Amino acid sequence: MNFWEGKHVLVTGGAGFLGSYVVEKLRARGCSKIVVPRSRDYDLRERDAIVRLYEKTKPQIIIHLAAVVGGIGANRSNPGKFFYDNSIMGIQLMEYARRFGVEKFVAVGTVCAYPKFTAVPFKEDYLWDGYPEETNAPYGLAKRMLLVQAQAYRVQYGFNAIYLLPVNLYGPRDNFDLETSHVIPALVRKCVEARESGQKEVVLWGDGSPTREFLYVEDAAEGILLFTECYNEPEPVNLGTGDEIAIRDLAELIATAVGVTGDIVWDSTKPNGQPRRCLDISRAENLCGFRAKTRLPEGIAKTVAWFERNQKIKVDQALFVAGSG
Repeated sequence: MNFWEGKHVLVTGGAGFLGSYVVEKLRARGCSKIVVPRSRDYDLRERDAIVRLYEKTKPQIIIHLAAVVGGIGANRSNPGKFFYDNSIMGIQLMEYARRFGVEKFVAVGTVCAYPKFTAVPFKEDYLWDGYPEETNAPYGLAKRMLLVQAQAYRVQYGFNAIYLLPVNLYGPRDNFDLETSHVIPALVRKCVEARESGQKEVVLWGDGSPTREFLYVEDAAEGILLFTECYNEPEPVNLGTGDEIAIRDLAELIATAVGVTGDIVWDSTKPNGQPRRCLDISRAENLCGFRAKTRLPEGIAKTVAWFERNQKIKVDQALFVAGSG
């Protein structure tokens, strides 16, 4: 708890999905000097905006969560944007953090940085064994470069930057937009809408054979803060559960949680993405004692409940506006 007392902490992306939980947990730890830059005020792709932000807020610790992200469809449609925006944000944020004498920089990467064909479970040492899966390679490589930068800056400048690799995240407050969402929120929304409209089937991308590992967002936030407190070394660290599930089984789990009675149909003309994803989480546990607490069925139930509650709020608000006209 004393680690955070009096610290000026800058959380990029702090108003987003993962960031909102990180900020909440910072406050619970007694951190009162938290800055969450908003894109309307600071375009983190621009050098001058970063300099202005650092001059104004004088951060001692930076937790870099801001990113341009999306599912397979969004990655396929925006490879240039996903590469440039994520690269330039991270590179300039770290460079000027060094120049401004920031005490610690926490770079949060992505499981997409791993090679397409990686021995399972993914060990951090396998990160350079090949090229990422093609549909999200520009994003994954942009994030992978932050590890290169962090290690190079530690060697040349003695700059304390660490690099964490969380697996796929999910939970309440996620992005449920079908154009840009990841797999769990997309499945939740599709299943809820199918149930409410009485559809006889739910059509999903791929053939259901790929496997994924999922980390509940609150566990991810806890892991990030734990390693901010206790870790000061150059090696990357995986954050996950170590549990692997096939997308086909995940879809059945979500359909059951939602109460869908129709059939699940797989559109095999759509891409599957990386064949398997499952992390070796031994380094995280050995270094700082991190272990996720939320099991997948529990996390799915919380996510479904949150979506249904907030979907109803939006519907009620729309009806109110329409009725008051």
